[in-house]
Amino acid sequence: MTFKALVVDKLDDGSTSASVRSLDDSQLPDGDVTVAVEYSTLNYKDGLCLGPGGGLVKTYPHVPGIDFAGTVEASRDARYRPGDRVVLTGWRVGETWWGGYAQKACVKADWLVPLPDGLTSRDAMAVGTAGLTAMLAVMALEDHGLKPGAGPVLVTGAAGGVGSVATAILARLGHEVAAVTGRPETANYLESLGASRIVAREELAETVKRPLESETWAGCVDAVGGAMLARVLGQMKYGASVAAVGLAGGATLPATVIPFILRGVNLLGIDSVMRSYEDRLRAWRRIASDLPMDTLHAMVQPATLADLPDLGKAILKGEVRGRVVVDVNA
Repeated sequence: MTFKALVVDKLDDGSTSASVRSLDDSQLPDGDVTVAVEYSTLNYKDGLCLGPGGGLVKTYPHVPGIDFAGTVEASRDARYRPGDRVVLTGWRVGETWWGGYAQKACVKADWLVPLPDGLTSRDAMAVGTAGLTAMLAVMALEDHGLKPGAGPVLVTGAAGGVGSVATAILARLGHEVAAVTGRPETANYLESLGASRIVAREELAETVKRPLESETWAGCVDAVGGAMLARVLGQMKYGASVAAVGLAGGATLPATVIPFILRGVNLLGIDSVMRSYEDRLRAWRRIASDLPMDTLHAMVQPATLADLPDLGKAILKGEVRGRVVVDVNA
């Protein structure tokens, strides 16, 4: 049977070209479970895969889309039966394995998680890898003692996918959220997600002058990294934790060990790609219970497969706000 997919090809001059076209079931990768995909989403990695150099793609033709949600169509694994609702995030799908920008996907069973009750496929993709990462970051902060009332929690890169969901989750859990953004026009959006304070990026962009500043933040979800993370480390309260999830500001950390030694600051690295099945299922269940869906829907920008080449360029320029949810059947 044929199905529609966004396919990226490598051209003779080394550039890439993306177009929507029909494929058939015989062209799918040899996975354990075939899923009728309903929704996917757009992440920064997807923008790279759609970009001129192809990003992390090694073989062509290729179907991007690192996330998808839908219904099992066929399965060789006893854990999944036709009709089961599932979600997939990460695991190099959409990079080294065909992904969610198609009406069908065939993947390894271990990469999937049952979609919890209370979440639709569209809800799951409004969350996606970014939202799963945000929830894992919040859970890590909780595991290291963060509780509502401890003081303001900082979220850097707050207008992006991870930052938006982290802001909404933390606010829902009763935390005072300070949202960092470099775009003043996003202030109303961040306040609608529950941010109680907007912090201009410039306030944290200065080079670290002192390794320790006033104790300000009871916790932090950092989606930026680089110099901003170094500055934030010196402002954390004693024993507080930073859950670092992004490298938008660079991989270099121009910091000293003083915040870690004299204030006992914890730096927690969060990578959602290859987390255990148990971790992912726990996080998705927390998302279903703790993330307000009405707030989540305010983050969503709808899209179709045909929209993705242009949106891929926009996300690489930092021009995409919130979450892009792709209806692959539209």
